[in-house]
Amino acid sequence: MDQIQLGSVTVTRIREYYGSVEMTPETFFPESPKDVWEDAASWLSPHFLNSGTHAVHSAIQTWLLRSEGRNILVDTGVGNHKERPYAPVWRHLETDFLAGLARAGVAPEDVDIVINTHLHVDHVGWNTYLDGRDWVPTFPNATYLMPKDDFDFWNPAAGHAPRLGRGNQNVFEDSVAPVHEAGLTELWETGHRIDANLRLEAAPGHTPGSSVLTLASGTDRAVFVGDMLHSPVQILEPDVNSCFCEDPAGARATRRRILGRAADTNALVIPAHLGGHGAAEVVRDGTKFAIKGWAPFAPYEEQD
Repeated sequence: MDQIQLGSVTVTRIREYYGSVEMTPETFFPESPKDVWEDAASWLSPHFLNSGTHAVHSAIQTWLLRSEGRNILVDTGVGNHKERPYAPVWRHLETDFLAGLARAGVAPEDVDIVINTHLHVDHVGWNTYLDGRDWVPTFPNATYLMPKDDFDFWNPAAGHAPRLGRGNQNVFEDSVAPVHEAGLTELWETGHRIDANLRLEAAPGHTPGSSVLTLASGTDRAVFVGDMLHSPVQILEPDVNSCFCEDPAGARATRRRILGRAADTNALVIPAHLGGHGAAEVVRDGTKFAIKGWAPFAPYEEQD
């Protein structure tokens, strides 16, 4: 099983998708220096970059945490049967995500908490499933923790014009509103303590309500950073944003702050979308950062 132990918390990686996101580094990370990708090509391929097509590879995955007797999901991917007219990679997927969760010993009814680090298309999809013609909560006994700033920002009634454009179309309606209307959401601001091991913290920039989940148990430390990072290149070049960051300056500041803390406390950095071993140990490297080592998760096989 793709699983590690951090103090008293068990962390299991549940895969939904791994492969090309049909974007090159130039389009996904328009601020990144070309030579950084060239210098790192030997180790970015195959897990993070396809050397043949030059397409960025990404993992869509959920982190299942078992902490203090509860089952906690960190982000819920894309979901099945979702209509995504402006995000064709994620349109009408048919994955065995729930079977993967079952292999880890967890049924939908067993989930106690769902954490959406932010409310993008690829982080909330399995919040709901299609039951006949209705979208209903996938995890009926869970509390869904959502950052209020993102809930307000992505609510179509707010009338915002996000950098993601139409890529998040339908997402609030089919993956957020149904669980809120069912009374299962808890909208939090600034920070939220889950238990003695886990704490949510606001980390805005990528979206107004983006958050990170910090884990401190025994001598082990980790931080689940959502979309603060899409590629390990952003560890080496922390000022490089993805093209989807709503507040570029805020995203850079958050990335430097969280990576600095991780380096200083020896915390494992666990982004939402890294393939390969899924997480990294980082150290300071002058004004930037370097990768000290990778987590012991089993790497995904290469997939186009």
